[in-house]
Amino acid sequence: MSARAVGTKRELDAAGITGAALRASYARCRAINAEHGKTYFLATVLLPPGKRPFVHALYGFARQVDDIVDDLSPAMSAEQRAARLTDWSADFLADLDWGATSDPVSRAVIDTIERWSIPPGYFADFLESMRMDLTVTSYATYDDLAKYMWGSAAVIGLQMLPILGRRDNAVRWDVLESHAIALGTAFQLTNFIRDVAEDLRRGRVYLPQESLDMFGVDEDRLRRGQVDEPIRNLLAWEIERARQLYAKAAPGIELVHATSRDCLRTAFTLYAEILDEIERADYDVFHGRLHVGNRRRAAVGLSGLRGALAARRP
Repeated sequence: MSARAVGTKRELDAAGITGAALRASYARCRAINAEHGKTYFLATVLLPPGKRPFVHALYGFARQVDDIVDDLSPAMSAEQRAARLTDWSADFLADLDWGATSDPVSRAVIDTIERWSIPPGYFADFLESMRMDLTVTSYATYDDLAKYMWGSAAVIGLQMLPILGRRDNAVRWDVLESHAIALGTAFQLTNFIRDVAEDLRRGRVYLPQESLDMFGVDEDRLRRGQVDEPIRNLLAWEIERARQLYAKAAPGIELVHATSRDCLRTAFTLYAEILDEIERADYDVFHGRLHVGNRRRAAVGLSGLRGALAARRP
């Protein structure tokens, strides 16, 4: 048995997940997370083994939908993507209501929702935002973008909360939820800033039009991919907005359960430092996807691991 298989088995056993089909579904979600969400996966490793499969399931759900929306193969038209997303969404929500499904990823997700009593509305809101990606190519104001990010990012933070848990019963859920919303939105806005060029290739501009107008930037200027002063000012403005969201989210780390803090802190640190990398590259988000270096990722991950292991001691 490979090391990956041993790790998967250990996590599934710790989570109390039984039945060959259900265990295979969770294992598939874990593989999806490991392949496509490396920072997210690294942070998840810092959770107790019994919590990890449920986080992998939530990631697998989001990734499966994202793959439908972003399928740019020549054989798949926009109308076909829309039809496929509509069908998949209807099937998922019907299966969720029924409590069973034949889809391997959805099987793990529905089990996670039921085990942790996660409100189904969060998943409907996520699907609605993904549907917007098929028709909406830009956002006039930040408020307009925030409505999209509610479904695409904020609800993901809210989905995670029951699994992460709270420090103690004195912590109010509504307070914890406000921090989770800010953090999910900060992660999403960080991606939008870093992925300007990639999103343009998909025909989308997520930075608000009011921000572009403020600094004299239009879509043609972005497509040229030449970093000039207006583009630097635009990205600096949005980076500051993202950092304010991180600042709002930060107090929430100490409010989650002790065994979840290092996972959250690691994700927080590595995502926030993407903004530092953008500044270090003189705001050049057009020539390669910027990321935190492997050495720094390893250092943050190792520090998180020490803290996570200490938190699990009786």
